[in-house]
Amino acid sequence: MIWTKDPTRLMLVASLAISYALVCLAPYLRTRRKRAAAQRARAEAAATPGWIVAYASQTGNAEQLAAQTLATLRLAGIAAQMSELSELRADDLQRAERILFLVSTYGEGDAPDAAAAFAGRLMTDSLALPRLHYAVLALGDSAYGQFCGFGRALDQWLQAQGAQSLFPRIEVNRSSAEAIGAWRQQLSHLAGTSDAPDWSAPAFADWRLAERRLLNPGSAGAPLYHLELEPLDGALPAWESGDLVQVSAPSDPERAREYSIASMPADGRVQLLVRLHTHADGSHGAASGWLTRQAALGQAVQLRLRQHRRFRLEDNAQRPLILIGNGSGIAGLRGHLKARTASGRARNWLLFGERNEAHDYHYRDELAAWQLHASLEKLDMVFSRDQPARRYVQDSLAEQADEVRAWVAAGAAIYVCGSLDGMAAGVDAALAAALGRDALDQLAAAGRYRRDVY
Repeated sequence: MIWTKDPTRLMLVASLAISYALVCLAPYLRTRRKRAAAQRARAEAAATPGWIVAYASQTGNAEQLAAQTLATLRLAGIAAQMSELSELRADDLQRAERILFLVSTYGEGDAPDAAAAFAGRLMTDSLALPRLHYAVLALGDSAYGQFCGFGRALDQWLQAQGAQSLFPRIEVNRSSAEAIGAWRQQLSHLAGTSDAPDWSAPAFADWRLAERRLLNPGSAGAPLYHLELEPLDGALPAWESGDLVQVSAPSDPERAREYSIASMPADGRVQLLVRLHTHADGSHGAASGWLTRQAALGQAVQLRLRQHRRFRLEDNAQRPLILIGNGSGIAGLRGHLKARTASGRARNWLLFGERNEAHDYHYRDELAAWQLHASLEKLDMVFSRDQPARRYVQDSLAEQADEVRAWVAAGAAIYVCGSLDGMAAGVDAALAAALGRDALDQLAAAGRYRRDVY
């Protein structure tokens, strides 16, 4: 131990220890510098993205196709980000090199709810976009007069701002596989890859029609049926309130019909509300006629579930809810009320409209039980034909504008489900009058105003 008192030897040992530490520390410091540089590069790339996949979706189709588009680009090694159209600002359009727009049309040529703020904020002004290259996939339904109206308007506006189209606009009628295939082909050409992810929808499965009952005997409206189905293989898939099912009718298997799910997985079955549609010639709708009249109990029905992200609760699960609808729209709202009851969320306000209380008070006992057990704080049922002057759900909403403002100030989200004609437009006007159009658009952009209308 005597050698430890020698200052020279102590300095030698210390210097050796320091040298060894530096040798060990150097790789760590190099790795840390590389990681920091990579993080800075990623941040810079995110701030000025080369590619953006922008979507505007009403029922989720455009969002799903946007996610598949993004996956194809990333597979090819292209740095890209996905964004809802409402999140894009003018400087995003001016900085980006390429933007792929996948947009649906709501009603007669209008922008989807989530794109209304973008359309009102940017598409009403001039904006120089000489360096932007873009493409548009427009989704629509040719049954409407303004087929793909918003997609066409967006394309024309971009051209007017000096942006350059990568290829002609592709229009998709009712989820046409041929049109989506054309988009995928153009995308693979741009990305330089043919090894794209599988874009095919999940296959239909056999479900058993387990129960069917008429909800509105004697109604002035068309017959409305409560249906319950269960998978033939016994394995009940998972879903969330707000989701949809697609049914393939034997007489028209190429065009699946969508219905809101009125139940939760805990109920053990998918429950639907289907209104029988009758054409002018007396024939019935392909899907509604099959489900309500032709299919026998126990018979197999081709069905698949589809996520409806635009109508799920998601970030609104902890908020108070204002639920508004009419007719068969009670299905989607009932699903939310079931989910809220199960989670113990009691601040729920339902405003619902139908024709006559005597025949059209759907799920009366269930709603009364929810009120009794405080799962439904406020209930307003509006029956249009129970008084001389017609009265609708939007009238009740307008009369309670102060209450609407109070609920929204407390953080409430608004969900609307039911008919596009009449109800949806009337409710939107009543909400805009109560809250202000700009405030309502901001709620939609924030996901606090959501609609499933048809």
